[in-house]
Amino acid sequence: MIYINDQINQIDMRQALAVIPSYRREQALRFKHEQGQRLCVAAYLLLHEALMTEYGITEYPRFEYGEHGKPFLADYPDIYFNLSHCQAAAACVIGDHPVGIDIEQITRYKESLVRYVMNEDEIAEINGALRPDVAFIKYWTMKEALMKTSGQGISNDMKNVLRGDEPFVTIINQAKGYVCTALM
Repeated sequence: MIYINDQINQIDMRQALAVIPSYRREQALRFKHEQGQRLCVAAYLLLHEALMTEYGITEYPRFEYGEHGKPFLADYPDIYFNLSHCQAAAACVIGDHPVGIDIEQITRYKESLVRYVMNEDEIAEINGALRPDVAFIKYWTMKEALMKTSGQGISNDMKNVLRGDEPFVTIINQAKGYVCTALM
């Protein structure tokens, strides 16, 4: 299941920082700017909400980290999750098998970046889209969600990571200016 919070500025930071575990509070407060702190807290609170809603788990989750730094739930290793955030929103995906999610702001279309990370078929589809900027971000979030599922992060060969049969779910919110894709 996918959870998104695009009301980041409405978070009561004093209250949120008081209820989350100290390790997550310290991680959030390491962000230099308040927006980064808010996004870190929002992503964690989404995971907490997802665990309550999907599994009835009420305690705040404790993380451990895999070989490539991907977090997992220390007390529930059979529940998989992934977090992401951009300036506009935070996102969480949760499931009973490995999952990945990426959320990105829709930004100015840059042909040089498109050519660097997309293959020829993807470039053709992006350039033929009504909104090439949105089409590019959709592909980008698909690729990043796929790579985050394995925990290895961004690959050197982003052009050829998609097979075409991955079970992606994409949410495009042009009003808020973001695209979110989860590999479920």
